[in-house]
Amino acid sequence: MTAPTYTRASALPQILARRIVVLDGAMGTMIQRRKLGEAEYRGTRFADHPKDLKGNNELLQLTRPDVILDIHEQYLRAGSDIIETNTFGATSVAQEDYGLAHLAPEMNLAAARLARQACNAFGTPDKPRFVAGALGPTPRTASISPDVNDPAARNVSFDELRDAYREQAEALLEGGCDLFLVETIFDTLNAKAAIFALDELMEATGERLPVIVSGTVTDASGRILSGQTVGAFWHSVRHARPLAVGLNCALGATLMRPYIEELAKVAGDTFISCYPNAGLPNPMSETGFDETPEVTAGLMEEFARAGFLNIAGGCCGTTPEHIAQIAQRVGRYAPRCQHATGLLTQLEAA
Repeated sequence: MTAPTYTRASALPQILARRIVVLDGAMGTMIQRRKLGEAEYRGTRFADHPKDLKGNNELLQLTRPDVILDIHEQYLRAGSDIIETNTFGATSVAQEDYGLAHLAPEMNLAAARLARQACNAFGTPDKPRFVAGALGPTPRTASISPDVNDPAARNVSFDELRDAYREQAEALLEGGCDLFLVETIFDTLNAKAAIFALDELMEATGERLPVIVSGTVTDASGRILSGQTVGAFWHSVRHARPLAVGLNCALGATLMRPYIEELAKVAGDTFISCYPNAGLPNPMSETGFDETPEVTAGLMEEFARAGFLNIAGGCCGTTPEHIAQIAQRVGRYAPRCQHATGLLTQLEAA
């Protein structure tokens, strides 16, 4: 298979083939640490908005950009090679809940520019930093009925999702992202809508960016919410030729281990990413999760030692302290090599 030619982040595949790359940690956890109130989410611009806005983290790039920029900078100081834009819920579909669907393009543009600003400040020729435009799953699902009495019911269509993701991706691209991250996938059909939108955008613009696809195993069944096993999930998205495929969220590293091991075995023609939660939820802890940075980093180190990883980071409950420990521990090991040797040969021959 010929390696794709990227117009942005062209150095990333070679870096991935040579060392484990570090992703950032949880944005939501860091925002929660700030204990922002309703007034801070609203600012002056949205002071009279008729719906509650506290918890709409994506609005903060418009009302408190200083908070978002500071969080990005903390993760970069901790050693992140890739930081995600604060756009997990920045589609028009997700923002409808707040009555702000019309602001989705502005949110994504502002988020990408903030992440770009941070990466430009911290990147060096020896350690470039990359902006991942984050495309979250949306609160609606194309595969599962919202009505237990009507299995055929749907509250969103494939075309509606495709259009929302296209709008989001256009703004992220304009704002300066280096790659796209379709993440926390609980419904593969939603992910396919995102992938379709990205393909359309890149065909229209001539820009070819790397894409990372990350699914979410929701429980001990080893399946994502829409019913697929890890192997079936991979075969459903491999046509997109993602730079990396992986798992994130829902589970801590301990429970995620068999599934990332399975993915590392079946996904032979791509890199592997993994960014689990900091263990199980614990409302009594500062971050809302059980694991200390040392515990999470130790588990990720075992993944690296086992040869599962090309990209390592953290999801819910992880902080810059977690990422600093992960970067230190996984940096001792070579990246997963099942695919890397073949890809590097192709890249160098291109």
